[in-house]
Amino acid sequence: MTEDFDVEAYVDMMARVMGIEIAPEWKPTVVANMVNTRKIAAFVNEFPLEMHVEPASVFEA
Repeated sequence: MTEDFDVEAYVDMMARVMGIEIAPEWKPTVVANMVNTRKIAAFVNEFPLEMHVEPASVFEA
């Protein structure tokens, strides 16, 4: 995870790209959610997979 990533600027940019307006009172919550999402994504991406592992095409419970 790079530390120079500006989460608030990213949230603002993506809101413009998606054509949505984030109410000012909700912006801190949206930014905090994105920070946590980045942490979770970094954790998942750091999990080592061997080269022969293939994604499952069907999931069954």
